[in-house]
Amino acid sequence: MNGLLLTDGYKTGHHQQYPKGTEEVYSNWTPRSNKYAPKGCDKVLSFGQQYVMQWLHDYFEDNFFSKPKATVCAELKEELSLYLNAPYDVTHFEELHDLGYLPIRVKSLPEGVEVPIRVPMLTVVNTKKEFYWVTNFLETILSTMLWLPMTSASIALTYKRIFKKWALKTDAENLPFIDFQGHDFSMRGMGGLQSAVASGMGHASVFLGSDTLPVIHGLKKYYQAEGFVVGSVNATEHSVMCAGTKDDEIGTFRQLMETYPTGILSVVSDTWDLWKVLTDYLPALKEEILGRNGKLVIRPDSGDPVDIICGTNGRLGDGSPSEKGVVELLWDVFGGSVNKEGFKVLDPHIGAIYGDSITLIRSEDICQRLHDKGFASTNVVLGIGSFTYQFNTRDTFGFAMKATSVVVNGERREIFKDPITDDGVKKSAKGLIRVDKVNGDYVLVDEVPEAEEEKGELKIIFEDGKFVSRTSIEEIRARINEHL
Repeated sequence: MNGLLLTDGYKTGHHQQYPKGTEEVYSNWTPRSNKYAPKGCDKVLSFGQQYVMQWLHDYFEDNFFSKPKATVCAELKEELSLYLNAPYDVTHFEELHDLGYLPIRVKSLPEGVEVPIRVPMLTVVNTKKEFYWVTNFLETILSTMLWLPMTSASIALTYKRIFKKWALKTDAENLPFIDFQGHDFSMRGMGGLQSAVASGMGHASVFLGSDTLPVIHGLKKYYQAEGFVVGSVNATEHSVMCAGTKDDEIGTFRQLMETYPTGILSVVSDTWDLWKVLTDYLPALKEEILGRNGKLVIRPDSGDPVDIICGTNGRLGDGSPSEKGVVELLWDVFGGSVNKEGFKVLDPHIGAIYGDSITLIRSEDICQRLHDKGFASTNVVLGIGSFTYQFNTRDTFGFAMKATSVVVNGERREIFKDPITDDGVKKSAKGLIRVDKVNGDYVLVDEVPEAEEEKGELKIIFEDGKFVSRTSIEEIRARINEHL
């Protein structure tokens, strides 16, 4: 698709609607509200800017600038004339093609830092007067691509903070485990491949476990990832278990362990009767499991996640399988050790993972209830899927890109919006902006002179078709973990 069709239809006329003599449009990208965000998501994690700008640059190179001007501009003229039911003048598009690059300057806060609500994370301004219209022409595609990786990264960080809190209470020596305790299971439920990759990279900026395989390519292409990027394990699905037949499910377990005699093996265990697996098959396989050079991970996949993992009885002791839950039942069979914090840790040959309908609230409840029964929170891995990452919109953090300054006939005008009918969320900054760091936090300063706009924490990352600076996923992860 032609790069200049990646926008809202109404923007195709805005170049004619700005005041005569407009030379510059300056806009910023800001999270305006967290009133729809999950509890605990008080700030937004800066992530995705480099990915989006590289993607945008590559797309325009491949689908506009590198193609014959006559071809791409004739297509635009035909399509937009039909769209608007009037002859459409593509002169400004022809001039852009002649220039050969996107004439914009993009400044960004560092990726991997947390940003308070209502503090701009990105600014965009045109670098050539005649292309004032380009800044907000790109608003739609920038918004489309930026909100999701930032939102997913922010939510992933909230998960990791939950895991860290409970690990410190129940298994502090095993703190590095939390890098893998939140595992990305979301790909099949996301709104298409690009959404899966964008969200998955956001998750992978925080965690090291993922089943969204295209994330590896994405982080290598856009964030200079080398070597290990994200990891997973050999794991079954229901079709594998069904093919092995219900009558010989224990035989399927035995065959799988023979196929994978070492390493971590995850087996979905509720295809038929989870409780029978835990109280019948696993005791029968106990010596084989303990004699294996690796960990067998039991994966329930239905029911209430908190009750399945922790049991419906809040106390350790006698009860039915459903009252005890998966972790206690595994302890009954395989035992383990008691760590220095006084919490039970399952034998290293056995473990549990749950990845259906996990939420931040449920993850907190699981850790709390394991703690209350005397188990370390690190006894379980949680698969974070589309039930978390697809249940969001641009409004989760109120993201918006708004113009706050223009230059008309050489005169700068500070502009802003402040709808009287709004609750204050849509009120924008005013004029040129600077973001300072005060006592470790980012603070907006607006209405600044041009010389002051050049200072502060927003740094140029992209200008006139070229990257001025880049960051790597390793640097981003280091920043995130520094403030975890």
